[in-house]
Amino acid sequence: MSSSGGGDFRKRVERAAELRSYRGAGISAEEEAALDALDEKEREKRKKVSDAARAEYLVRDAMAQGKFDNLKYAGKPIPGLGESYDPDWWVKGLLQRENISGLGPPAILLRKEDAELDGKLDAQYTEQQVRDVLEDFNRRVIDARRQLQGGPPVITKIRDVEEEVGRWRQRRAARTAEAPEEPEPQRSWWQRLWKGTT
Repeated sequence: MSSSGGGDFRKRVERAAELRSYRGAGISAEEEAALDALDEKEREKRKKVSDAARAEYLVRDAMAQGKFDNLKYAGKPIPGLGESYDPDWWVKGLLQRENISGLGPPAILLRKEDAELDGKLDAQYTEQQVRDVLEDFNRRVIDARRQLQGGPPVITKIRDVEEEVGRWRQRRAARTAEAPEEPEPQRSWWQRLWKGTT
C-alpha cells in the first residue's frame, strides 16, 4: 500500500464519519441507505485484507513516519537472547534494572560484606564505632551458620575485634601521615598591603 492510498482511506473514513453524524439530523431515507451501503462496502474491504497485510501496512507506515528511528538496540544484538533458559530471568532482570541489592542467601551477602568491611571500618571515627560494627558482623556470621535454610555454605570467618581495631589504628595513622601539609591560606589584598607597610 502506498502512503497516498493511506491518505485516501483516511479521507473516506472522515467523510463517512461526517455523514454518519448527519443521520438523525434530517437526511432522507435514500441518503441513509447510501450511507449504509458505503459502510457495508468498507466492511467488506476490511474483511478481504488479511491480518498479516494489515500489520505489514502499519509497520511500513510507522517506518515512513520515523517511529522506529533511534531505538535502544537498533543494529545491536539483543542481550541475553542466546543464553539458555532461566526460570528466574525476570527476577534477575528486575534486580539489574532497578539496581536492587541486599537480596540473596546470607552466605553470599556475608562474603560480599566481608570483602568491603575494611572500607566500612575506615569510615568510622571512634574505636567504639569500629567495635560495634565488628560485633554486629560477627553476630550475623554466627547466626547464618546456625540456620540451615539451604543455599551455599557460610564460609565467612568471624573477625577478631582487638586485631581489627589495631589494624584500623594503623591504617588511620598511615592516612594522617600521608596527608599533605595544608598550604598557607591566601591573604586578601588589604592583608598583603597591611603586612607590607609594617
